Amino acid sequence: MPEAATPLMPIPGHVDPVPVPRAITPREDGRVDLVGLSRPQIKAELSTAGLDDKQAKLRSKQLFHWLYHRGVTDFEAMTDLAKPMRVWMAERFVVGRPNVVEAQVSSDGTRKWLLRSDDGQDYEMVFIPDADRGTLCVSSQVGCTLNCRFCHTGTMRLVRNLTPGEIVGQVMLARDALGEWPRGTMSGFGDVDEDEDDSRHYTADGRLLTNIVMMGMGEPLYNFENVRDALKVVMDGDGLALSKRRITLSTSGVVPMMARAAEEIGVNLAVSLHAVTKEVRDEIVPINRKYGIEELLQACADYPKANNARRITFEYVMLKDKNDSDEDARELVRLIKQYKLPAKVNLIPFNPWPGAIYECSTPERIKRFSSIVFEAGISAPVRTPRGRDIMAACGQLKSASEKKSRAELDRLAEEKQAALG
Repeated sequence: MPEAATPLMPIPGHVDPVPVPRAITPREDGRVDLVGLSRPQIKAELSTAGLDDKQAKLRSKQLFHWLYHRGVTDFEAMTDLAKPMRVWMAERFVVGRPNVVEAQVSSDGTRKWLLRSDDGQDYEMVFIPDADRGTLCVSSQVGCTLNCRFCHTGTMRLVRNLTPGEIVGQVMLARDALGEWPRGTMSGFGDVDEDEDDSRHYTADGRLLTNIVMMGMGEPLYNFENVRDALKVVMDGDGLALSKRRITLSTSGVVPMMARAAEEIGVNLAVSLHAVTKEVRDEIVPINRKYGIEELLQACADYPKANNARRITFEYVMLKDKNDSDEDARELVRLIKQYKLPAKVNLIPFNPWPGAIYECSTPERIKRFSSIVFEAGISAPVRTPRGRDIMAACGQLKSASEKKSRAELDRLAEEKQAALG
């Protein structure tokens, strides 16, 4: 019998089977990449490789420290391991990083990396520096299934979920590039003097990367287990040690997974709302046809981690003559108050991309919309677009490999090499 094709659901949800090709192949050299693994998982790998239980427990603790606290990628640099053990480790394991295809820096300081997995899949991450913080926008999938009509990423097909290692690897790579590991150096942006003064640091503990937002490519709650496991590694106090209060997970409204996200991850929640009527949200955020506004807002009201100190953030992209009227603003206020939500609203000027069918609301209209919401006692700041010149702004992420042919990429690589040589 011929194998039946599994149809793609036009509006995917947790209860629907969404085919995600798992085209991840083992490394050719047979070694296991440790990045993304928790302490128990590292211990299990060491046990499988032949260490007894006591040795595996000790070495997993040491490796976890070197991987996530020190950022070391070379076993030879792990000085509290005996030299024969370092050799043994290097023969069996690797401490990897995403492959950087292209690194761009915007005129406003925003950085965007086009990354490539070992199985040839491309995805992007963005670092946004501000006066008092540095935020890393992390991808959770290669492509996206949501088809939000204002979002460039939404025009991509979903290729596969990113693994915990590929998610954590984005954070590791950013810390490499920012030179904020102990005794670290910049990667690809020039060397940093280890005795450099602290004037460039945003916080007292010397961190440049202070916040993470799961707002890159993909819908995090459609890759729940991998996102959860990755963020647990990121939040571990003995490693990367980023507080859950400094991590925000964004969803377009995968209602069945929201309570689970609160219980099993516990980070801040952002919801891509973007409209206040069924008609408009059905059009621009098609998942609304599956989980409507009322169902979504009730899930927000039930979100266990939400309170006045940890408000839910509603993302609202400003589209000219589509969702930006005074009536829309008043309905937004009504809904937030009806569901008694501890909330703030981020108003996002629409970031254009080739082929987009929408225009950004005028500055005057955005200001008026913000004022209506503010006057009702709800915070509604207007987000300053960042990284527009390198297509790194909200809604603009899309693998550059889809925009350039193989020949173009080869030509650019040759030009870059000629310029260097």
